[in-house]
Amino acid sequence: MIINVFDLSKWYGQVIAVNNLTFSVDPGVTGFLGPNGAGKTTLMRMLIGQLKPSQGTITIDGETIWNNHMLMRRIGYCPEQDAFWQYLTGRDFVHALVRLQGFSSDQAMEKAEAAIRLVNMEKDQDRKIGSYSKGMRQRIKLAQAIAHDPDILFLDEPLNGLDPMGRHQMMQLIKELGNQGKIVVVSSHILHEVEAMTDTILLINHGRLLAQGTIYEIRKLIDSHPLQVTIRCQQVDRLTALLMAFEDVLSVHFNREKSQVTVETNQPELFHQRLPKLAIDENLKITSLWSPDENLDAIFDYLVGG
Repeated sequence: MIINVFDLSKWYGQVIAVNNLTFSVDPGVTGFLGPNGAGKTTLMRMLIGQLKPSQGTITIDGETIWNNHMLMRRIGYCPEQDAFWQYLTGRDFVHALVRLQGFSSDQAMEKAEAAIRLVNMEKDQDRKIGSYSKGMRQRIKLAQAIAHDPDILFLDEPLNGLDPMGRHQMMQLIKELGNQGKIVVVSSHILHEVEAMTDTILLINHGRLLAQGTIYEIRKLIDSHPLQVTIRCQQVDRLTALLMAFEDVLSVHFNREKSQVTVETNQPELFHQRLPKLAIDENLKITSLWSPDENLDAIFDYLVGG
């Protein structure tokens, strides 16, 4: 199972919402990252068949998604915007949407109740949606997306409105769905949340694909922004002198009081490969090493505003 996107664009008059995207998505969790207005929601709506592309193709296992109702049945979608019948209970809402997938009333109720249990909404399933909090609405939206057991899930900002415990529970559920072999695409503008669910990401801004791959693979693409690494070492003076001799080390700043040195390198892979050998050969006792630049926040700042 694979989603292939080629030369995909969507425009509205003179406004380009999605601009010449080409990528593929495999089973597991994939994150679409970008600020609000980046084009993530428009992209998702084309991927699920709600919007027709202005240009390009989308295929799932070789089949075109547009106007393909049988293929759409394999997809679950949790939209960012709310669209509820306020007078329905949560259980009735999920049951009604599962019925639209072609299941009998009894089958749909069984599936609806199972999905509601997964999102921890059993206690509130018989309350009217009009009385739900934002977090409850998010949970019931996710329940309707997963209730018919789709192969592919598109979740647009699914953690909005959830409290910290709810976010943790939903992130664990999303990871588990990916581990089951489903394709799960999660869009968000909150980078650390996606980082907790997957390291497979597509960075999108102004409708364009800035980068894709794992966090580390994307970091290697950023040649104009050196990687910063901080090392704590008992022989910090000696280590500082040794590091200054390497051409890929652009700057070195050491703090004798903290016994640590911070370096910037434009060849991070080479730097990380060389450091253990250097420590052994020079009998250096390195107690810790960390790199704030290797998290998603730093990467996104570099690619968007670098």
